[in-house]
Order: sequence, then structure tokens, then C-alpha cells
Amino acid sequence: MGASNSVSEKSIFEFTVKDAKGRDVSLSNYKGKVLLIVNVASKCGFTDTNYTQLTELYSKYKDKGLEILAFPCNQFLKQEPGSSEDAEQFACTRYKAEYPIFGKVRVNGSSAAPVFKFLKSRKSGFLGSRIKWNFTKFLIDKEGDVIQRYGPTTEPLAIEDEIKKALGEA
Repeated sequence: MGASNSVSEKSIFEFTVKDAKGRDVSLSNYKGKVLLIVNVASKCGFTDTNYTQLTELYSKYKDKGLEILAFPCNQFLKQEPGSSEDAEQFACTRYKAEYPIFGKVRVNGSSAAPVFKFLKSRKSGFLGSRIKWNFTKFLIDKEGDVIQRYGPTTEPLAIEDEIKKALGEA
């Protein structure tokens, strides 16, 4: 694992990330919310199903405390080739995404975004801590703890019961 993967933060809410326009956003703004954090891509075979279902989940649960945080990533076969703003426009125009689309990130390797280093350190997946593809999802509880990690083939609606449970609706 090595020092490059060590993470000192104790909660997701300690991170600051960039929005699609390059402005700082403190994840502390989401304290008390259930988060679904996803690395997204516009040219992936999983794009249509994931964006459609993420939008459906968000419209259904946003008023109950769910926030979806989408991070475009070009690390897998260059399937998010445009700018961060292009990724945001794609999601908002084509899929009517109302949830935030952040700045493009790397999710693996020494230059991985700190927030993804944190997520991977809390929940490993099929390939250990490494994220294997686009649309890996992390479910975070209201206290900022990672509840579960889901692989790219897990469709967003398949985790609706876990989201409802985290929201206190189960």
C-alpha cells in the first residue's frame, strides 16, 4: 500500500474538492446527509443505465437527505475525454442531473484525488483498494462514514434499500 495511500482524514466531511468550474467545495456542506459518491464517465457502456438511475434516485430521495456526488474520471479507456464543464453539461442536459457534477479526478494511482484515496482506504473492492472501472459507488452515512462500496455492474436502483436504510426509512 505505501505512504501515498495513507489518509489522515477521519471523515468524508474533512475534504475540499473542486466543482466543474474549478471552485473549492467543502464536503462539510453535506454533513447530516447520506451521500452516494460515484466516479462517472460519459462514454462508458454503463453510462446510460447509471445516469438514468442516479437521476431517478436523486429525484426520489433528495428531499429526504440523499445527495449524489458525481466525479468525472478519464482514467478508464479515456471515457470522459472533455473538460469538467463538458461532463457537467452532458449529465445535466442529457440525463437531467440535478445533483452536483464535480471536477474531473483520478481515482487510482499516486495522483488519485485525496477523497478517493480516503474512500478506498475505508472500503476495498474486488481488486483490493483499486477502483476497477467507471461507476464505482460509495454509500456514506450521515456521520461521514463509508457504509458500503459497490462495483460498476451494480446498478444504482439495486442499492435503493441500503439508501433507504441509511436515510432511516427502512
